[in-house]
Amino acid sequence: GFRHYVVTDCEFNSSKLNDIEYIYSHYYNKLEYIRFSSSVGKYVGYTEHGIKNAERWNNGPEVIARRAEKERYCFYNVGVDVEAALTKS
Repeated sequence: GFRHYVVTDCEFNSSKLNDIEYIYSHYYNKLEYIRFSSSVGKYVGYTEHGIKNAERWNNGPEVIARRAEKERYCFYNVGVDVEAALTKS
């Protein structure tokens, strides 16, 4: 069978909020075909299917909703992750 999955990730090296990058990726059979990155601010396609979806999603409400995810998803979790790391070190 075929496998489709989505990965949401917050990448950071410090607790500074400007250094955090929110990444939302779609994969199909281990191949990433589209990604939203908060540093780019829009969807980027990596395959023919991904490029078509990126064009459509960048012109719709999907990109506006995704831009707010950095604040909603990452900022809260960074505080939790940093606190957990500091208490274990």
